[in-house]
Amino acid sequence: MTRRTRPEGFPQGGPAAELIESGFALENADASFLHHGLNLADIAHVLDLGRRRIVPDEARKELLALLLEVSEVAADDFPYDPANGEPYNSRERYFVSRIGDVAGWLHAGRPRREAARVALRLHLRRQLADLVAETARFAAETAARAGEHAETLLPDQTYLQQAQPSTFGHYLLSFAYPAVRDGRRLLDELDWVDCSPGGAGCVNGTRLLEDRDPIAAALGFDGVIPHTRDAMWQVDGLVHILATAASLLSNMSKLAEDLEIFSSSEFDFVDLDDSFTRSSILMPNKRNPYALAIVRGASGVLIGRLTGFLAVTKSPSARSDNLIFAYGEVPRALELALTITRLMTGVVRTLRVNPVRMREELDRGYTQATDLAEHLVERLGVDYRTAYVVVGNTVRAAARAGVPGAEITGAMIDEAALAHVGTSWGLAGVDLSEVLDPWRIVLSRTAEGGAAPAALHGMTAQLRGIVAELQERAGTKVAAFDRAEQALLATARSSAG
Repeated sequence: MTRRTRPEGFPQGGPAAELIESGFALENADASFLHHGLNLADIAHVLDLGRRRIVPDEARKELLALLLEVSEVAADDFPYDPANGEPYNSRERYFVSRIGDVAGWLHAGRPRREAARVALRLHLRRQLADLVAETARFAAETAARAGEHAETLLPDQTYLQQAQPSTFGHYLLSFAYPAVRDGRRLLDELDWVDCSPGGAGCVNGTRLLEDRDPIAAALGFDGVIPHTRDAMWQVDGLVHILATAASLLSNMSKLAEDLEIFSSSEFDFVDLDDSFTRSSILMPNKRNPYALAIVRGASGVLIGRLTGFLAVTKSPSARSDNLIFAYGEVPRALELALTITRLMTGVVRTLRVNPVRMREELDRGYTQATDLAEHLVERLGVDYRTAYVVVGNTVRAAARAGVPGAEITGAMIDEAALAHVGTSWGLAGVDLSEVLDPWRIVLSRTAEGGAAPAALHGMTAQLRGIVAELQERAGTKVAAFDRAEQALLATARSSAG
């Protein structure tokens, strides 16, 4: 039998120029997201090795002194270089240049991917907490503006067609609830991120570390990921993070699209503050809603990031391509979501509303039709389908005659009923003004979630409590992260002597 031979062991020589320009350059472009976390992960690992008496005292002190020094260096000032490989390799080369093979203790019981996995989670957990807080601010601002316009009548729309009388406050509040739901989802994803992969080794752990809890505690994680192989390769939580960020911006994109239409000269329902618009270089009459275009475009970008990452993660298990791209895609997505949420909060806070134009369109249309049909059901006992057809035909006739909805008469309904069912309903001379009054219609919506001012103020009060809870939980998390990092660095300084 011929013995089959093939190259084994680590590569000899340097990487190809093509690999440097593509893969390593791509990974080093993400170094800024990992730099702080890599420093903390390295410090926690060295302290744990020292606690277990695996690393000699002098080597431990030398390593910690260097790591503390590097922790004060900004990512842009650290010599990350694609020619050396990925960011971890650049760090290793720098450490070896400073302290020689003592730097090799950093690899004891830990592959480079573990350090990067820890660093990614340390970065994402702060981003998520910040995004929760900013989402809560958007919801709070939206609810506050909704309260201001609890009595500002609006012809609410579906399919961009007038639907029923409502208020601008009730309309606006419909964007606060999805935001707080996404805020809660982000907190759930923060709980997922706030678990340590430290001590997991490559796939099945390491003989050098029999207990993974000390590293998790030192880094301020809530606990450890229970399965070591899963700890190194799980990506489902990252998919959830991207999906929630895309959902958050999708909600804001809907509002942005509406406001772009509402701020047109044809509608003139609202105006953006000048600071959120952009002029036309050619046309001096133009005042473009530039901020809204940014929101809508960013929503599409996040949908693309989510879709792209799903395509990357569709691979066999334990493949590094999943995480190679995650190190940049997920932090950039959260960074974009944060800035866009902050932008949309500003748009809502400064938005100018034109109640007169809203009322003009309301009075011109036929948003009372549904209430009129329901009134006929209650008054006459006819089935809703019949009432629907009679009112629909009445509206059609009124529109052709130039009669607005508020001026529909009982005689007009009788004429439509006679044509449809063969008998008059005896409504001639009946006062329908209250049924057809948009403000009276709004006041009738007193059920939970309705447009009546009392119902709306109840919702805004409820939202204030939800928003406060989101902000408190996000702030508590950030404070815990700060305490853990400060304690870790203090322990490292003490241990380094």
